Amino acid sequence: VRLFSRDGAAVAEEVPNAAAWQDGAVLHIGPARYRVERNPPALTELRLPRSLLAGFPVCPKVSAEFAAPQHCLFRWFREQRPAGGADEAWVEAAAAGRVFTPSNALVGLRLKLRCTPGDGEQRYGPAREVESSGPVEAGPGACTFDTRHLYTRKVCGQGSVRAVTYNILADTYAQTEFSRTVLYPYCAPYALEVDYRQNLLKKELAGYSADLICLQEVDKSVFVDSLVPALDAFGLEGLFKIKEKQHEGLATFYRRDKFSLLSQHDIAFSEALLGEPLHKELCDQLARYPLVQEKVLQRSSVLQVSVLQSTTDPSRKLCVANTHLYWHPKGGNIRLIQIAVALSHIKHVARDLYPNIPVIFCGDFNSTPSSGTYSFISSGVIAEDHEDWVSNGEEERCSMALSHPFKLLSACGEPAYTNYVGGFHGCLDYIFIDKNALEVEQVIPLPSHEEVTTHQALPSVSHPSDHIALICDLKWK
Repeated sequence: VRLFSRDGAAVAEEVPNAAAWQDGAVLHIGPARYRVERNPPALTELRLPRSLLAGFPVCPKVSAEFAAPQHCLFRWFREQRPAGGADEAWVEAAAAGRVFTPSNALVGLRLKLRCTPGDGEQRYGPAREVESSGPVEAGPGACTFDTRHLYTRKVCGQGSVRAVTYNILADTYAQTEFSRTVLYPYCAPYALEVDYRQNLLKKELAGYSADLICLQEVDKSVFVDSLVPALDAFGLEGLFKIKEKQHEGLATFYRRDKFSLLSQHDIAFSEALLGEPLHKELCDQLARYPLVQEKVLQRSSVLQVSVLQSTTDPSRKLCVANTHLYWHPKGGNIRLIQIAVALSHIKHVARDLYPNIPVIFCGDFNSTPSSGTYSFISSGVIAEDHEDWVSNGEEERCSMALSHPFKLLSACGEPAYTNYVGGFHGCLDYIFIDKNALEVEQVIPLPSHEEVTTHQALPSVSHPSDHIALICDLKWK
């Protein structure tokens, strides 16, 4: 038994193990030869989505040790239709790369992926293969976001930031009997299934070439198994904050070659209100209204706050906030309390911890432009006699005069609607920006009313959510 170094020299027996066992060393045991690799790249998981649609990107889930997906090698194969009882065969597809978009010619055929793990230093581990569970199916044809993609083909320049906010409709709500029969009876049942909607969603989000994406109603499994693998392949890093006692929450993605993450400051509104000295004054005021206080504290709503730094200009930092406020039509008073907590917390991050950094505040605020919440965010004040303090009747009146220090502007204005379902349409989603530090370069037009109503309302076979994404390009002043 002898050990030889990578250049063929025998390793003396007195050399310590740590020095002797180097990458590339060769162990001789009689006539057998064994090449030594320490911590070789290895795949721990390789999975294809269950649903494959022609014209929609297929993004595998890849997990590895001592390797990274961006350094792995990918080879895609399509099934060859067997002729007269022959065994199945596979033909290599022309495209090589982490993301594969099957053409219409592949409808009815299964796909196979061979992945070789790599570490970026020309070291590769053993390859693994995975076959799709079903064949490629025909896509839905034109989608509501196709025209929007014409405006977002390229990532915008270093001085600009493309921001997206989007409530993507959690599977946990889309798949209920109530959703199928009452909320969205006009939507084909297969188009409410998570695998189908994820195909549309991944294509839609990838096509926006965004730098920041704030999502609401994100199922934890959708984040881990679908969005992270897909958006990682398009250069985006993801952060997740789950709602208290729920299966869904918020996700923020940022383009990793433009931004690095400095810190995260996520909160649950009810916990923060009770536990943080920052909110003591508001908490004391709320205690005067026990009915409202109880409702506020029962809510599971959360706020995601991430501080990002430009990779090219470290002096440029951003406070990116993302939230989904209480939904009930008569819950205007609850939303006012939630937004007061949110703005106090954002003030703590963007004024105290990082003095005067610009704020981008995205989300589904469940508030129309005529609401107290929208008025409070935009104007900086809310009067104690505002009608939203009695949104659920006199017995739940909750009167407070509140203020915040920011100068916030709705970057996409006040569209006619961002939510369009059978029984309601209205503007509920916004990208608020710090108008002292940021300005709007362009707003990506929303789909036309004809596109939105082609299948009566949303969601539909050509649109994966009941909300519409808002997208704008911002630049530093």
